[in-house]
Amino acid sequence: MSIVIVGGHDRMHCRYKEICKKYGCKCKVFTQCPGDFKNKIGSPNIMILFTGTVAHKMVTVAEARAKQTGADILLCHSSSAFALNDALSSYFSEKSPNSGKTGAFKRAQISDC
Repeated sequence: MSIVIVGGHDRMHCRYKEICKKYGCKCKVFTQCPGDFKNKIGSPNIMILFTGTVAHKMVTVAEARAKQTGADILLCHSSSAFALNDALSSYFSEKSPNSGKTGAFKRAQISDC
């Protein structure tokens, strides 16, 4: 499973990757907008947008790319390690076969972030 994180703080880059690795996921982190951002995103399964620390242009490009690739989008206002951990635990509990819910949600606002 692959995750793309858009937004956040530069100094948290390694911490974000550690948290994703804990969930068995590969991760790309974009805290700033690189050139050719649309093509660097790739085709992730999950896209997490830290809305409090991201440029509007990056959000627009990321959401368009998610629609093209069919990636789930998680919106989180805070860009802390706890918020990322909470977003992933909520996502995977929704997707688990024992939860009794059909997993396919496309865009979710994580309220506790």
